[in-house]
Amino acid sequence: MRVRMTALTGVVAIAALLAGAAPASAAPGDASAHGAKIDVTLLGSPAVSAGPVAEANANGPTANTAVGLNLTGIISTGVINTAASRDDNSGAVSSSASTAGVGVDLLTAVTGRISADAVVAECAATQEGITGKATLAGIDLGRLGQVDAEPAANTKLDVQLLGIKIAEVVFNEQVRNGDGSLTVNAVHIRLLNGVLGSIGSGDVVISSATCGPAALPIPMASGVGLWAGLGLLGLIAVPVAFSALRRRSSLPALPSAGQA
Repeated sequence: MRVRMTALTGVVAIAALLAGAAPASAAPGDASAHGAKIDVTLLGSPAVSAGPVAEANANGPTANTAVGLNLTGIISTGVINTAASRDDNSGAVSSSASTAGVGVDLLTAVTGRISADAVVAECAATQEGITGKATLAGIDLGRLGQVDAEPAANTKLDVQLLGIKIAEVVFNEQVRNGDGSLTVNAVHIRLLNGVLGSIGSGDVVISSATCGPAALPIPMASGVGLWAGLGLLGLIAVPVAFSALRRRSSLPALPSAGQA
């Protein structure tokens, strides 16, 4: 009976291992992108909201296109293209948003018209980490100043009226989110409310990409997961079998029929 109970214990332990291993598979990272998002309220005007325009997501749709956006007095664009992808084998994810023919009229009275041939945000996450960047092709900031075509992360220019800051424009804005992902906003215009000379409140984001962190799925039925499962199985099965054999050899022999 002891031998049977020991063997049964080993079987139960092995079965539990296999049962627990069967569904184990970590979900890989996520990625998304959009071309523009507007949420502003100008003094004396109703609130204006639009977007996210042309959203793409690694879970689908993985690519999207919009013919353009036109909000009088705020922003106009040409074609918007977005994409997001995930490699289920490596867990790597990436996303991008490209907005062509950008014209920003929101700050014209102070800075003149802000324009760009193309505004691009990109993000990529691998097992080594997450990276992001913004590209501003043919950028013209009017009286606001100058910025590199590939600005450093979180490059910021203040918009001032009579020496008072009423808005700020952030280029290649990179935000580390609470879940470990990275958001890259190629251009983020933020209106400051409640200050003297304020023209309103709200935000305009042009080309945004979010990704990561990367995650590597390891199915227990194949590859690395298979070897890990077999290794754990061996650690349990070998001692159990050895214990059963020792107990069996130590039991007294049963008397033969002639001795009974």
